Amino acid sequence: MEDLDRPREVAGSAAGILRTLQAFGFQWDGELVRQRDRTLLYVHALQSLQARELTFECTCSRLQLEDDVRYPGTCRVRSSASAVPAATRLRVEPGSMLFSDRIQGSYRQDIAGAVGDVILKRRDGIFAYLMAVVVDDAAQGVTHVVRGADLLDNTPRQIYLQRLLGLPQPVYAHVPVLTEADDSKLAKSRRSVRLDAGEALPQLLAVFSMLGLAPPDGLAAASLGEAWAWAIGQWRVEKIPKRLNVRVRG
Repeated sequence: MEDLDRPREVAGSAAGILRTLQAFGFQWDGELVRQRDRTLLYVHALQSLQARELTFECTCSRLQLEDDVRYPGTCRVRSSASAVPAATRLRVEPGSMLFSDRIQGSYRQDIAGAVGDVILKRRDGIFAYLMAVVVDDAAQGVTHVVRGADLLDNTPRQIYLQRLLGLPQPVYAHVPVLTEADDSKLAKSRRSVRLDAGEALPQLLAVFSMLGLAPPDGLAAASLGEAWAWAIGQWRVEKIPKRLNVRVRG
């Protein structure tokens, strides 16, 4: 459970996520793991980077950086001694990071040129998603990551950090996301609606179709378990399109 940002967490949201997953027939192995209980792992990883002088403290606020598309390196050469709350940034060196995604193909990013020195720990003391997800994947033995294509550009940064920490690199597959007509993410739009647990099967079948599985008409009368068994048997990552032709229009 990704619950690092405790101040912004909506009460009951974590339990709601779990109920929705269960209602749609999802299953997981073992005990539920929460990021808020894993802080010591992130601390140790950060300390290993600090010991090699791969990080620096940054006192820049969001307001100060709001006009910059990438971090300009303002605090790279400043003294770390400051009474102002500081974030911890990773020193990102120039160079191109290339990896092969099982769905999107080859993807290349110059991290230093695209975003600059990335944050590992925020000014308020909360660890960044980048640090947490890299440490968690390795600690849990994750070998394959399947997620939305909206996170594709974040992956080179994760691989960069994995290599610095000496951690294994998972195999990545980024599925296309449902978008508005202007290609903006549907989940962020005003027409985004909650999943309806009472209509789990038809919604699952719609997603199966988007993933290239072409469910037969008879599956509409099946149970959730039967639908999942069929989908798992038919699953081929090669069938997944890079982009969806489906667009939501108002």
